[in-house]
Amino acid sequence: MGQWETVVVKVLFICMGNICRSPTAEGVFRSIVENAGLRDEIEIDSVGTGSWHVGDPPDRRSQEAAAKRGIDISHQRSRQINQDDIVEFDYLVAMDRSNIDNLEHMVTPEMAQKLSRFLEFAPKLSHSDVPDPYYGGPGGFDMVLDLVEEASYGLLDHIRKNNL
Repeated sequence: MGQWETVVVKVLFICMGNICRSPTAEGVFRSIVENAGLRDEIEIDSVGTGSWHVGDPPDRRSQEAAAKRGIDISHQRSRQINQDDIVEFDYLVAMDRSNIDNLEHMVTPEMAQKLSRFLEFAPKLSHSDVPDPYYGGPGGFDMVLDLVEEASYGLLDHIRKNNL
């Protein structure tokens, strides 16, 4: 690699519909990456395993909770994961075990090492899954932000140690 080339690490956040957890994770992680001065080194996107909300913006409650913390996710639009994503992205970061189960049917054995649950990057937390706030009250969206923020710092540390 030449001295002017930039290493680009590609991170894909994944939940069921791509309207609550994964767009929140994309927004929070993007903010943390930009604040760390790594915008050009880390590419970030989010998808859903299902197609129910393709083309929709993030859930209004997710947008409002993120905006209260200075993060704008309103420009994002839901899309469904595809085989190109599995090949192109270095990290396939799922919000919960159910998403991992869905993804395991899509990846080859060689690609399986790209899969992880997001909260694996936040081992001090008592949760292993980012809970889906869709059917809960407004407090669930704030809890998702708390969990996602903690895991985002852990993921960035992991990427710095292993990829940059």
